[in-house]
This record gives sequence, C-alpha cells and structure tokens, in this order.
Amino acid sequence: MNILYSLLDNLNYGTILLLMLIESTFIPFPSEVVVPPAAYNAAAGELNVFLVVLFATIGADLGAAINYGLAYYLGRPFIYRFANSRWGKLCLLNQQKIEKSEKFFTDHGVTATLVGRVLPAIRQLISIPAGLAKMNFAKFILYTTIGAGVWNGILATMGWYLHSFVPKNQLDDKITEYSEYIKIFIISAVLLVCAYFIIRAIIKKRKTTIG
Repeated sequence: MNILYSLLDNLNYGTILLLMLIESTFIPFPSEVVVPPAAYNAAAGELNVFLVVLFATIGADLGAAINYGLAYYLGRPFIYRFANSRWGKLCLLNQQKIEKSEKFFTDHGVTATLVGRVLPAIRQLISIPAGLAKMNFAKFILYTTIGAGVWNGILATMGWYLHSFVPKNQLDDKITEYSEYIKIFIISAVLLVCAYFIIRAIIKKRKTTIG
C-alpha cells in the first residue's frame, strides 16, 4: 500500500498507466485518486491533460484485458472460487458482486462493456462476464476504450476545473465531493437512456401487434 501512495505522490504518464491498470483489475483502487490529481497537475503546466487521459485509458484497457483473460481461460468456477476466498475478500470481492456484473452483462449485451465502464461498482468487474461469455476480444477492447476514455475524460475535466479555485491541500476533499455528484449524474443518465430504449421497444412492439 505504501508503494501505491508513493506512486500517487509522483504522478507521471508511467505511474498513471500503472495505477489505472491496477484500478481496472481485482484490486480495489479508485480512478478518482489518479486522474483528477493528474489533470490538476496538468492545469498547473506539469503534464499534458490529453496525455493524462490517453495513458489512463491505456492502463484501464490493460487491466480490463487481464480480467477478461483470466475469466476467458480459467472459467466461471475459478472466478467464483476466488471471489469467495480470503484473497478475494481482501480485494473486496464476493460472489454477489460477480453475479451482479454478470446480470448487467446479460441484460445489456455486449454494450454493457461500454456502459459499465462509467458505472460505480460495475466498472472494474464488467470485463469478467465479458471474458466468461467469450466476447470477441477486438470488440471488447473497442468498447472498453470508449467507455474508459469517456470516464477518464470526465475525471480529467473535473481535475482541470478544480485547479482554478481549489488549493492543492484541499484537493482530495473536493474530488470526493465532486465525484459523488458525477456518480449521481451518470447513474441518472444511464437510467434515463435505458428507460428510453425500453419505452421505445414497447411502443414498437404494440405497433407491430396492432399492425
């Protein structure tokens, strides 16, 4: 854990990539403590904000690919056994979380890989059901890149914006505060989109039945 704190205190493109790789695997490590501070530093002229988003997204892709590969090759019994093990619990995993991510993937199809990357509690685990379902890897990486890129772009925008009025010693508290607003907004937006498609499908079905 001390190593992680040391990396957070020395954010550069390499440490951003490594930390976001860790964040996208089983290890519980929030992207909110990586991308916004890096973007904050970019606003101060220490980094390039576009490269921050790029390397964060590459790291997310690599971490997601690890989860995908483990699920693809080791299968459901191993994944569930690990989730219920002592090591799984140390990673804040359990069978319920894996089942939740599988249900989300089943309900929303392959696009769940894209949408899931911006949803709390689903983001790090959505690559597991994709691997279990043996989703096409190229499509998996494409959707993961888009979803992770959008999420990292949102976090980077927040960090850049906070630089204009938040002192560095207050940054962590403000990131926590604004992250909650962002999560509420994203969840609300996803629910509205899902409701739109459900209503659209119902209307289309009724028209077909009447016709």
